[in-house]
Amino acid sequence: MEEQRAPSHRWRYGPVWRGAPDDDGAEPPLARRWPWRSTVLLTAFVLIGTNFAAHSQPLRVPLDPYARVLLLIASVLLLWRHRYPVAVAFGTATVTLGYLAAGYPYGPVLLTVAVGCFSAVVAGHRRAAWASVGLLWAGHALITLWLYRWLPPSGDKGASLTQEIVVATWVLAIVALSELARIRREQWARERADRAQAARRRADEERLRIARELHDVLAHSISVINVQAGMGLALLDSDPEQARAALTTIKAASKEALGEVRQVLDTLRTSGAAPRAPAPGLDRLPELVEQAAAAGLTVRIEGEPPRLPPGADLAAFRIVQEALTNVVRHSGSRHARVRFAHDGDALRLCIDDDGPATGADAGGSGNGLAGMRERAAALGGTIEAGPRPDGGFRVLAVLPSHLREDQ
Repeated sequence: MEEQRAPSHRWRYGPVWRGAPDDDGAEPPLARRWPWRSTVLLTAFVLIGTNFAAHSQPLRVPLDPYARVLLLIASVLLLWRHRYPVAVAFGTATVTLGYLAAGYPYGPVLLTVAVGCFSAVVAGHRRAAWASVGLLWAGHALITLWLYRWLPPSGDKGASLTQEIVVATWVLAIVALSELARIRREQWARERADRAQAARRRADEERLRIARELHDVLAHSISVINVQAGMGLALLDSDPEQARAALTTIKAASKEALGEVRQVLDTLRTSGAAPRAPAPGLDRLPELVEQAAAAGLTVRIEGEPPRLPPGADLAAFRIVQEALTNVVRHSGSRHARVRFAHDGDALRLCIDDDGPATGADAGGSGNGLAGMRERAAALGGTIEAGPRPDGGFRVLAVLPSHLREDQ
């Protein structure tokens, strides 16, 4: 709708395809269909209506074949009103002006000018529409005030000022209705574009949420599986019992990961339906500690996990899960601390390890830290992550602890 919204600095005479925006908010080429039905009905109305109007105007020139040809041309031109709105607006005005100059009766032929002007204004060619209607009015005023002496019908008298005011009012009414229709159409187009943009934004947010969930689930579980698989391989010959315990941990971690992945995928298959299982929260923190212990990481919990709304509870759980996963994967420390503290209406969630880092990507992958920041930002919180002055790595999350359920 950019061409329609922006003021036209020049008239366009090329083909114009107008239509309603599609689901993406872009305008497709509409008007590929010719407006046959409306044009045929309008042509019949003009031809028949002019015959009736001629009976009440005996002083005008009677209708003859030339008059009917002019009426037919003015009506048939409307067949191109969607493709060439400017040309049709000027064409109908010119043909109608020629019809009136020949002294033929007034009547429905003026309707063709109204429809042509309306189509041009709605298509965005406002100046051209105004100019075409102004041309008709100026020509009619010239004929009725001066040229009537030399034009048929013979003995015709000039029009009064009142008659010209009535004609001018008719012209202004056509332009006003056309402008009203254009404004309303642009409003509808903007509303459709806004709805399409909102739908795309919701889809992007949902894809991002699912990507975060899959990353957090898979990164944690696969890290545990990787550590346990290495331990099992190392102890397979020397300590079969310990290797069997590692395989048992791998089985439990993979089963849990599969369950959570299915839960995420179920939200894709059944849009709008309630999830089959509740989302994980801080009540599953003991399970997370056990999984970390199976991977060789001792986790100490300090403070009492608070009761949070579901969204904040899930975010806090995923932040702890991702932070502990990063400790397992990227830190040489086998000890970590998870500390809960309240600061006014905010929950301070701190995850520390003593280091040292075991790789260049210490602290976690960019996706993991970015996911934590996105979760916190979605709730109005913040995430700070980086090395500690005394060694190790720290993740500090500050989350609002009093969120409404809808948030």
